[in-house]
Amino acid sequence: MAFALSPVSFAQTAPTEPSPAQHPPEPHITFNYIHTDGPYIAMTFDDGPSDKLTPKLLDLLAKHHIKATFFVLGENVAQYPEIVARAAREGHEIGNHSWSHPNFAKMSDESVRSQLRRTDDAIKNAIGRSPTLCRPPYGSITPRQKRWIHDEFGYEIAMWDVDPFDWKRPGPTVVTNRIVKQTRPGSIVLSHDIHPGTIEAMPATFDDLEAKGLKFVTVSELISMETPEPPKAPKSTTARSTTARSTSSPPAESSN
Repeated sequence: MAFALSPVSFAQTAPTEPSPAQHPPEPHITFNYIHTDGPYIAMTFDDGPSDKLTPKLLDLLAKHHIKATFFVLGENVAQYPEIVARAAREGHEIGNHSWSHPNFAKMSDESVRSQLRRTDDAIKNAIGRSPTLCRPPYGSITPRQKRWIHDEFGYEIAMWDVDPFDWKRPGPTVVTNRIVKQTRPGSIVLSHDIHPGTIEAMPATFDDLEAKGLKFVTVSELISMETPEPPKAPKSTTARSTTARSTSSPPAESSN
């Protein structure tokens, strides 16, 4: 006897593609720039503390009533914990910038974990609490590393959108001009408190940014002010074809 097979049974057992709604969105944990409705920016200083330069910078920040964010190296925190304690006491934010400034993207998870853990412990010993921000040296980090670092340490990844390349020591005037020209509301400004020229640039930099009507907050404060960006207007066919034909150079790597 022959039996007819119902086509419905095949339709019921065929695999179905998951809908986009079934995929959780990627967590928003990396910040280069913050869209905000106010004139707020975050000044950040990497690679310290320096025993000679960071106290001078703290004096300047106090004079201007500015709160900044310091992404510190654990080996320097261990050597100068009192400077980090002073920065935190005066209202500045402290972030994790690794123990010894290696390139995370080229390292094993265990090596990255050790760099972050040792620095987290050093910061906690200096200021009594763990940081909530991490900035990878050179800005070099993979998407997978961002996710597990966030899951394991709770860190948000703070990058930047303004880079004066002060580590190349172009001179205080050039550092000031680059920062003032590039900075807009929502900017995260990168610089380093281990170069004399950077510290010398800061009085004019602060004055000029204030003259533009900008106000200074820590990175975490700036993140808390984030507002949704308005939808972008659709590009015309001409604009799309022009964009497709154009080419651009990749951004230069910072020595942050």
